[in-house]
Amino acid sequence: MPFDFNIQPDWCDLTVPDHLDFDVHFNDTRVRDKKYVINSDTDEAIAIIGRGATARNHSEFYNRVWDTIVEDLSQEDLRDKTYKFSSARSKGWSMLDVTFPNVKTTVETKKHKTEIAFRMIAVHAIDGTASPATWFGGIDTFCTNGQITGDWDMVRKKNTSGFTVDNFMRELRVAKTNFDLQGKRLQSWADTNLAHVQVDELIQEIVKSERKSRKLHDLFLDERHTRGNNLFALYSAFTNYSSYADERNGFALRNTGNDTRAVSMLAREQEVSKWVSSPAFLQLAA
Repeated sequence: MPFDFNIQPDWCDLTVPDHLDFDVHFNDTRVRDKKYVINSDTDEAIAIIGRGATARNHSEFYNRVWDTIVEDLSQEDLRDKTYKFSSARSKGWSMLDVTFPNVKTTVETKKHKTEIAFRMIAVHAIDGTASPATWFGGIDTFCTNGQITGDWDMVRKKNTSGFTVDNFMRELRVAKTNFDLQGKRLQSWADTNLAHVQVDELIQEIVKSERKSRKLHDLFLDERHTRGNNLFALYSAFTNYSSYADERNGFALRNTGNDTRAVSMLAREQEVSKWVSSPAFLQLAA
């Protein structure tokens, strides 16, 4: 089963949960160019990776990321922050999801007003399934829909040894500046009326899957009731899909028997990022 911990500590603290705070070592396999990644606390084999690959522990990566954030953001930015750790694949894959409610922007329609809070996601894997990466985006405080959006908010590192504090600090500052621009972009979507748009056909053009498109159109109708008939309501329908996977939206995840829920939900956010960057969506947003 995957682990999912919501934590609300003091403003400058971040605590990696015990189940992710372990060292790793390696054992040889019977295949010449492969090795086991071993959880040193439990002696459990987590994965098989290439003999030349590296795998540092989760805590080292997240602590370096967080130390940089504390150094660069103000105390007011950090106050009231919340964060959540998720894991998958026998704890070989992990994710930190942080919301900064004091760094926010407001999106207002004729029917509704909501605040979007600054958000950061960091991913680290020791099983060879993902390179360390950091994304920045926002979370809707009205409905808790979260979303990474566009190319500007993605920072990829090839491996933990390549992570540098200076680079990450520069990227963090750019992301915070671009969050203000993202707020203006979301407001422009809220001001874009869809009265003369066949939204069901638009969704089909963007998403391609007929079954998925029908469900997303139903979500749009719900969002339209709350937010009005505008592009921001369509965006909110998309982010509902990437934020929930149950009876609330009809997009439940299949139970494959593997603890990959967190991986699948992040993949949905990446999918939505592509949708709102598609020519059909951007043509309306222009």
